[in-house]
Amino acid sequence: MTLSISLRGLGRKIFSLLAVLFVVCLASCAGSVEQPKPADLGPNAALIGVRQAWTANIGSVGFALDVKVNGTTLSLASSDGTVVGLDARTGGDIWRLSLGSPLAAGVGSDGRFTAVISQDNELIAIEAGRELWRQKMPAFGYSAPLVAGARIFVLSGDRSVSAFDAQTGRKLWTQSRVGDPLVLRQAGVIMAVGDTLVVGMSGRLVGMNPQNGSSRWEVPIATPRGTNEIERLVDLVAHVSREGDVVCVRAFQAAVGCVNTLRGSLLWTRPASGAQGLDGDLQNIFGAESDGKLVAWRRNDGERVWVSDRLKYRGLTAPLAVGRSVAVGDSTGLVHLLSREDGSPLNRLSTDGTAIIAAPVLAGDTLVVVTKAGGIFGFRPE
Repeated sequence: MTLSISLRGLGRKIFSLLAVLFVVCLASCAGSVEQPKPADLGPNAALIGVRQAWTANIGSVGFALDVKVNGTTLSLASSDGTVVGLDARTGGDIWRLSLGSPLAAGVGSDGRFTAVISQDNELIAIEAGRELWRQKMPAFGYSAPLVAGARIFVLSGDRSVSAFDAQTGRKLWTQSRVGDPLVLRQAGVIMAVGDTLVVGMSGRLVGMNPQNGSSRWEVPIATPRGTNEIERLVDLVAHVSREGDVVCVRAFQAAVGCVNTLRGSLLWTRPASGAQGLDGDLQNIFGAESDGKLVAWRRNDGERVWVSDRLKYRGLTAPLAVGRSVAVGDSTGLVHLLSREDGSPLNRLSTDGTAIIAAPVLAGDTLVVVTKAGGIFGFRPE
C-alpha cells in the first residue's frame, strides 16, 4: 500500500516530485521499523482435497491487479502492458495483446470490452484482443475501470468519476468533487448495482446516476479523524461483498459497514483496522485486518462471529468465500483455505513463492490466484 498526494492546480512535474518524495519518506521510515515475525503455520491440515489444474504466466505485476471473471473467461494484465483473455478451464490464452505501455490499474471487462489504465494516465479500451482507443485522463488512476452497459467508468485519484462510450471512446460526462489532499494508491470502489453506479468517495459510499453522474445518495462508512492528513485517510477500498441490494465495504484502517443501495441507507458500521477488501456469503462477511487476523462479521448486524489469528503478519489479500471455505493469499505465495464456520485451517496451497498480488477469484469450478511474478494458478477440488 502506498499513499499518493492529489493536489489540484499544480503542474504535473511538481505533483510527481512531491509524490516521489512522500513515498520515499514513507519507505525510509518503514524500513527502520522491525517487522513482526509471521505466524508459524504448522503442518498442513489438508482436510479438503484440492489439486492444481493448470498454470500460466503473464509477466510481473506491480500494481493492484483486479482479475475480472466473465463466465469461464479471465481478464488479466501485467505491469509491462500485456493484457490477456484466459480460458479458466484450461489456462490457455483466448487472446493476448501487448499495449507497449506500462500499466497502473486494471482490469475491467464485461466479456466484450476490456479496459486498463496506463502509467501515462491513458484509459485504453480493448475488444477481442484488439486495441480500440486511448483517452488521456486528467489525473492518475489506481482503480480498475468498470465496464458496464457499453460504457467504461473510471474513478481517478483526484476522486473524479468519468464515463466513456466503450466503442468510440467519446467522453460522456465527468463529475468532480473536492476531497482530502491524500488518497490511497490502491484500488477503490466502483461497481454497478442495478441501475446505480456505486462509488467510494473518501469514507462515503455514493450512488450515482450512470447516465449523467448526478448523485442519488451518499452514505458515510467512516468519518475522517486525527490530527494529520495520514490519520484522517479513510478511503474505501476494493473489494466488496454484495448480496442483492446490500453492499458491505471496508474503509481503510477505520471501519467495515453495510449499505442498502436501493434505499441509500446505512445498515451498520463497526471499527476495523484492515487495508484490504471484503468478501462474504448470505450469513457473514470476511476480511483480513492489517495484523493478519481474519475476521467474520455477521452480515445483518455486524457482530463478530469469529476471529482467527493463525495467519498473523503474513500479508494477506482480500478473501474469497468459496465452497465451505474462505480462501486468502499471503505475501509468501501461499493460498490458505479456512473454514467459513470458525476460521480453522482446511488446506494450504503453494504457488511460485512470490506474493499473491490479487484477491483470489472463482471462475466456474476453478479457484484462480495471481502472483507478483506473474504466475497464474488454477486450482480445483479433487
